Amino acid sequence: MTAAGQRGLVQLGLMGLALSACTPAEVPVAVRIANAAPAVSVTARGETTPVGTTNADAADDPAIWRNASDPAASLIVGTDKKAGVYVYGLDGKVRDFSDAGRVNNVDLRDQVVINGAPGILVAASDRNDLARAKLALFRLDPATAKLTPLGTIDAGVGEAYGVCFYRDATALYAFMVVKDGTINQVAIDASGTVPTGKIVRSLKLATQSEGCAADERTGRLYVAEEDVGLWRFDAAVTGSTTPVKIAAADNRNIVADAEGVAIAPVGEKDGYVIVSSQGDNAYVLYRLSDDSYVGRFRIVDGAIGGSEETDGIDLMLGDFGPAYPGGLFIAQDGHNAAAAQNFKLVAWGDIEKALGLQ
Repeated sequence: MTAAGQRGLVQLGLMGLALSACTPAEVPVAVRIANAAPAVSVTARGETTPVGTTNADAADDPAIWRNASDPAASLIVGTDKKAGVYVYGLDGKVRDFSDAGRVNNVDLRDQVVINGAPGILVAASDRNDLARAKLALFRLDPATAKLTPLGTIDAGVGEAYGVCFYRDATALYAFMVVKDGTINQVAIDASGTVPTGKIVRSLKLATQSEGCAADERTGRLYVAEEDVGLWRFDAAVTGSTTPVKIAAADNRNIVADAEGVAIAPVGEKDGYVIVSSQGDNAYVLYRLSDDSYVGRFRIVDGAIGGSEETDGIDLMLGDFGPAYPGGLFIAQDGHNAAAAQNFKLVAWGDIEKALGLQ
């Protein structure tokens, strides 16, 4: 071996030692992407109008409402975390906007009793007060696509970050993920003239966390701890508060940050949990039945641009009309060419085919 070759090995060895001392997020981006596992490619079939906040990290998290009687009339709710909450049609056009200020993540549930009548309840993590997390609640009118603000509910100390709904046989809950990794389970009663809420228990991850999703079939809550990985908890009020790690942000399958979380339910208890691998513009699937790794995909440029540095994601299976017959996956796009950020719409069937899940 030449002297130059020996010096190169020494340099690589020193680099390896340096990298081994880094947390996953501290490893240089180029190294993280180079080490990432292979990912199949899909293209978007639609996209939303860009959010109103330009030249900023603004679009954040989507939620899907499926119109069972007219799937093509389904709606998308998405946040501009600098300004408020949008409602879009499946054509991507803006149907409504609520000036709610700094709201980060969003989720919704249908058939919730709101002021005495069943309706669609929308919850956004309200971070207008960085010292006190709140839930901003809205009613979504499926006929007009309009949001009606219902007020806010206290959700604990700290900066509001992630939010996801969970409903069991007795109550509706929102899991508020505070920026420091605290997760407050808030029981919500929207049946009266003013919604009320009560924190019924708290869970904890060690560091900054955000994305979450709950599987109401199995009673499990999934949360992404950004620099650490994907965890699950027992979602029941009386359940264990000890988290179970599904996957590490090891810069192989999940490249930090671990961000948005969504669930694809299949059958009575199986399916997939999907997490945004923000560090290398990918999305990772794990099987719900045994937490095993399934595969990775990216949304690449096609007739519509791809998605990069995704924060929030959502997924709903079922018929959404001719463009999305098997289900709809939505991802926030952190780099929408020269325009402001927006959300990309992908057919779930395209993802299944690319990963060989069909």
